[in-house]
Amino acid sequence: MASLLVLSSSSFTSHHFPTLSSHKRHKPISNFPSFNTNSIPQTLPLSSTKLLLTVPNSVPHQNSKFRLVPPTSIKNTHAEDSNVSSSTTLVGEDSAVFDLEQQKLSSWIYFTAILGVVLFILDVAWIDNSTGFGKPFVDALSQISNSHEVVMLMLILIFAGVHSGLASLRDSGEKLVGERAFRVLFGGLSLPLAVSTIVYFINHRYDGIQLWQVQDAPVIHELVWLSNFISFIFLYPSTFNLLEVAAVDKPKLHLWESGIMRITRHPQMVGQVLWCLAHTVWIGNSVAVAASVGLIGHHLFGVWNGDRRLAIRHGQDFEIVKERTSVVPFAAILDGRQKLPKHFYKEFIRVPYFIITALTLGAYFSHPLMHAASSNLHW
Repeated sequence: MASLLVLSSSSFTSHHFPTLSSHKRHKPISNFPSFNTNSIPQTLPLSSTKLLLTVPNSVPHQNSKFRLVPPTSIKNTHAEDSNVSSSTTLVGEDSAVFDLEQQKLSSWIYFTAILGVVLFILDVAWIDNSTGFGKPFVDALSQISNSHEVVMLMLILIFAGVHSGLASLRDSGEKLVGERAFRVLFGGLSLPLAVSTIVYFINHRYDGIQLWQVQDAPVIHELVWLSNFISFIFLYPSTFNLLEVAAVDKPKLHLWESGIMRITRHPQMVGQVLWCLAHTVWIGNSVAVAASVGLIGHHLFGVWNGDRRLAIRHGQDFEIVKERTSVVPFAAILDGRQKLPKHFYKEFIRVPYFIITALTLGAYFSHPLMHAASSNLHW
């Protein structure tokens, strides 16, 4: 066994090694390497530079071997000294943090006002059949094909092209018009297309060819409900920064790392897959299959595109996060790349996750209202 001596170069002198130069009971160690502090790179402060020396626990003999092991970095040395694992030190941001003391009432008043204005414009310019462009847009696509499956895929393709296309242009767009203006443009184009896609799916979800019928099977309803509930926990990490979504705060491309990100680096993709599978099993027809194929394909593209954008924006920090997270849920945890903190569950006991839970339950109980509102549009 060998002992590890840590020598600070700020007080390093030859008198610290009398037993190495002239041991009273043994011969001098002739093969011990000579060194001096002048060889330490001066770019590092000597007060923090350390030399690691491995010494056999037994009394040294003439043929004993000693070696100097310089630490790879001061940061690593400090981590070793404090017994902190590098895999548990966040490189990215701690997600879903909501500090009430840091919230400004004026910001949330501004957010509420913006939300009201956006919904009003959306209703007048897109949803209302007498004034908006939503119905003419859907009708134009329906004239291309009489197939509900084809129209469903076209709606998803158009939404995906605008949504992912603008996301890919974010860096250059923000430089051109600013972060807030680009967010307004992004939301202003994506939101109406998303509404059209959702409304069309609700109105035509039972118009396809029936492939199977399992709604009367035991526990199917409970399994579908549970899958949908879990999907929303993954699906909406945007609630981590609602003020940025509405451009009240300056939007940022965040590198989240804690909470749901420890399970999967792409929770929106996982949530969308769960949602699609649950609805496809429950509805069991060709329209549901078409919608699921389109939505899952869009989110799988988002996995590649999202990683690409994060790598460009965050560089080496993203590579570290990527190494210790996974796309497939729990894969990094199971293979040991992700070390969960002792109190991992506390990362979910935060306001945004409670908001997601409340909205998910609200969406479930308001299904009849959504169905009625969609059918009144006749899209």
